[in-house]
Amino acid sequence: MVQIRGGVTAAKGFTASGTHVGIRKNREKKDLALIWSEKSCSAAAVYTTNKVKGQPLVVTSEHLADGKAQAIIVNAGNANTCTGEAGIAAARRMAALVSQWMKIPAYDVVVASTGVIGQQLDVGKIEAGMEQLVAGLSRTGNIDAREAIMTTDTVKKEAAVQFELGGTMVTIGAMAKGSGMIHPNMATMLSFITTDCAISPVMLQKALSASVEKTYNRVSVDGDTSTNDMVVVLANGMAGNGVIEAEGPDFRTFYEALTWLNTQMARMIAKDGEGATKLIECTVEGASDEAKAVELAKGVICSSLVKTAVFGADANWGRILCALGYTRKDFDPAKVDVAFESASGYIEVCKNGVPLPFNEEKAKKILSYQEVTIYVTLHEGEAQATAWGCDLTYEYVRINGDYRT
Repeated sequence: MVQIRGGVTAAKGFTASGTHVGIRKNREKKDLALIWSEKSCSAAAVYTTNKVKGQPLVVTSEHLADGKAQAIIVNAGNANTCTGEAGIAAARRMAALVSQWMKIPAYDVVVASTGVIGQQLDVGKIEAGMEQLVAGLSRTGNIDAREAIMTTDTVKKEAAVQFELGGTMVTIGAMAKGSGMIHPNMATMLSFITTDCAISPVMLQKALSASVEKTYNRVSVDGDTSTNDMVVVLANGMAGNGVIEAEGPDFRTFYEALTWLNTQMARMIAKDGEGATKLIECTVEGASDEAKAVELAKGVICSSLVKTAVFGADANWGRILCALGYTRKDFDPAKVDVAFESASGYIEVCKNGVPLPFNEEKAKKILSYQEVTIYVTLHEGEAQATAWGCDLTYEYVRINGDYRT
C-alpha cells in the first residue's frame, strides 16, 4: 500500500466541492459539501446506535436500502436532529436539490448534517448555494469539502491509499470530521469514504462493518455518543478490477487497505479531540481473547482520571489499573504489567500488579510528548487490541460550556 494525496477525490471518477451558504454565521467558514461520482456506486454505511438519531440518518438509511448511491451532500453548523417531520422534510429536500442539479434519483443521494442539535435547518440557504456548490466540483475539491464539514475540529482530516488487486491499481480515499461528542457505538463522527474498486454492495458492507469494529469503534474523546454518527463508503468500480463478490484474496486485500485507512482517520480524530494536547494510545496485550483486550483498552482511554493524568504528565499508573477493574471483563490484577512510551523513550512502572521503582523525571518527560502509548500486559493469552483517545484539558470545558451560544 502507498499513501497518496487527494482524500475523497483520489479515486477515479470522484469530484468534490465545498462552499459557504450561511448555515454558519461566520462567512470565513464553509458549511456545505458535495461528493459526486461519475457512475453509480455500490454503497454501504454504519450509523450511530444512539436512540436519538438525526433526521438525515433516517433519510440516508432509506436511500441506501438498495445498496446504491452516487452523491453525498453534507452540511455543518446544524445537526438537523430532534427536528421532527420538518427535519425529515429538510433532509429530503437536500437530496432533491442534488437530484435536480445532478440529474440523478433523489434516493441515490446520501444526506448528512453536523452541528447544533435541536434547531430547524434552513434549507433555503442550501438551495441558494447549490449553483456555486455544483460549479465547484473538481478533482481538487476535496480541499474545500474537508473544510466544509468541520465544526470544532482544529485540523482537516483526510487520507488516501493505493494498492493492487490482481494487477489493477485501486484507490481508497476518505475525509472525516470529529472532535467532540466522540464515543463510538458503531463508528463515530462523520466519515465519507470513496473508492474506485469494483465490489458488490454486500461485500462492501461486510468490509466496512468489520473495519469499523477495529478502527472507529475504538476511539473515544469524551464518552458522548453522537446522534449523527455515520460512516459511508461509495465504490464506483472505475478501477476496472474484477468485481469482488465473495470472500477471498482480493476481498482480504481490500479490507486490509480500508482498515489501514480507517485507522489513520481514527487516530486523527482522537488526536484532535476538543481541547486536547495529546493523543493517547492504549494497547492491551496478552489477553485471552480480542473482545477482552478491546474493552480493557477502551476502559483506559475513556477514564477521565487517566486522561487528566496524561494531560499533567503524571505517571499515576494506579488510575490505569482502576480503569481496567471497573470494565465488565475479568482478569487477574496480580498479573498486570503497565508501561509508558513516547518519542522520548519507554518506561515500565508496574509489574505483576505492584509498583516498580522508576525515574519520575524520565516518566514525566515521556508523558509530555504529543503522542503517548500506554501498554497493559495481562499474561493470560495471545490476543491484543489498541484503542485511541486524548487527554482531558481545561479547554474542553471552555469549548463545550458555550458551544451553542
